[in-house]
Amino acid sequence: MQKTLVGILACLVVPLVWAQPQNVHPITGRQYAGAMGIEGAPWLVRSEREREEEPGRALDELKIVKGSTVADIGAGVGYMSWRLAERVGPTGKVYANDIQPQMLDQLRKNVERRHLTNVETILGEPDDPKLPQGRFDLVLMVDVYHEFTHPQSMLRHIRESLKADGRVVLIEYRAEDPNVPIVPLHKMTVEQVKAELEPEGLHLDRVIESLPRQHILIFTRKPS
Repeated sequence: MQKTLVGILACLVVPLVWAQPQNVHPITGRQYAGAMGIEGAPWLVRSEREREEEPGRALDELKIVKGSTVADIGAGVGYMSWRLAERVGPTGKVYANDIQPQMLDQLRKNVERRHLTNVETILGEPDDPKLPQGRFDLVLMVDVYHEFTHPQSMLRHIRESLKADGRVVLIEYRAEDPNVPIVPLHKMTVEQVKAELEPEGLHLDRVIESLPRQHILIFTRKPS
């Protein structure tokens, strides 16, 4: 009788265990941080961010050409989107993506306040950024990739959105440096990023370490 009960419980428990959502990356075992909610919006535009992250220098390093088509994934309230819009100019375009409508509402207000007309918002899903295919010169993710709950699916869609010579750029806090004052869940190593992105058809072309606390990791498409 005891064995029978154990068998019944096992049948009930095992499917429940397997049904739980996976929250770690299958290659690196890294735990997904999950997206910041709208209550964190003030953090995205804090005055200290200019000094801590140097967004102007980061974009200088990318040498974005006027007229480029760029995606800002996980754009939040638009901190990088309006900077990108200024870089690509009126003949270029920025697609600002987020999975939270409230973030995009604030982003649109911030863009309008700066009189920018070359930013389009896209409400994505956790496993699909909903970007048009084959259109982008650059897809940028600033302090965002580590939050993805479906990184493999997201990367496959992002790769499909690139032009043949398009670039995917991640800016992530350096996990290799214990002095970077960020919770470990929100930091990544170069090796982690490389291990997770290269199986999805991307090649690590260059790592730039000119920022105070973050890696700039530039990926290109692997040939099909």
